[in-house]
Amino acid sequence: MTLTRRLYLFGIGIGLGCLLAWGIYGNRLDNTDWMPNHRVKLRLQSTLIKATPEAEAQLAPLHLSLADLRKAVIDSCDINFGESIRSKDSLVYYVHGTVRGQQVHYLAATLRDFRTDSTATLTAIHTGLK
Repeated sequence: MTLTRRLYLFGIGIGLGCLLAWGIYGNRLDNTDWMPNHRVKLRLQSTLIKATPEAEAQLAPLHLSLADLRKAVIDSCDINFGESIRSKDSLVYYVHGTVRGQQVHYLAATLRDFRTDSTATLTAIHTGLK
């Protein structure tokens, strides 16, 4: 068997293998659910159900609710890991983005251990630049 014939058959095998892999796994180029930013967004979207009294008072003049914030977490907000605070037992995420046309920045606190308390708590919110 000549070298060109081997390269030709090798190319056919690679092509069929790629088609088979694409057929089995599909197009996963947009699937970034495993990235830290998206995992935190999913956690906040499903667990942000409480707010401190101070945060509730800050939400009222903005005409926003926790449901609006939960919905916007996935849609248009970003997690700023540089300003987020990690301690031994808790995580405080600094989130910024647009909620119903308003630029907002807020802090959401969670516990590291899901078994203790799986909910996230809104601790502070403000609009505009930090």
